[in-house]
Amino acid sequence: MIYLVRHGQTHFNAERRQQGHMDSPLTALGRAQAAAAGRLLRDLIGKPDGWRLIASPLGRAQDTAGVIGQALGLPIETDPRVIEVSFGEWDGRLRDELAAEHPETFGRGDWQFAAPGGESFESVEARVSAWLAGLPPEPERKVIVVSHGGSGRVVRGAYLGLSRAETWAQDVPQDAVFRLASGAVERIDCEVAAQT
Repeated sequence: MIYLVRHGQTHFNAERRQQGHMDSPLTALGRAQAAAAGRLLRDLIGKPDGWRLIASPLGRAQDTAGVIGQALGLPIETDPRVIEVSFGEWDGRLRDELAAEHPETFGRGDWQFAAPGGESFESVEARVSAWLAGLPPEPERKVIVVSHGGSGRVVRGAYLGLSRAETWAQDVPQDAVFRLASGAVERIDCEVAAQT
């Protein structure tokens, strides 16, 4: 079983700014989302014996995983294969600016893969598929992974065998956990407490 979590909201998310391999800190809401995911996962898995907590090396995923790890009493393992998609020259750019500059590209569902110097869908799919293939088989697989909107979509798509269009059309909530088990993906919403 895999529980897939997207990092909590960041300042870049709130600004509608492409993050890619850049980073920005979690907002108060993002910290509350991470805490809610930790509580939900504690309820879902019970005793954390045998569970692994894996996170992308980017700060926003590490910070989210840190909150979850405290709730579960698990150390964080870092794996670069679940890092966010690199959007090349578009990393750090506001989406509204990009849409104004590239209106023909923004009509596509997967416009992010048109970024100059960015990663291709195929390269992201290859790295997350390699990560999935390296995990123990079910039912021995007991993994929580903290990833990102883009790479998390590709993890779910690779797990389900979805097409590129189906993969990129999936939602990317920051207040839910996805359970990947027995060839199916289930969304489980978190109850986010008031921001502190």
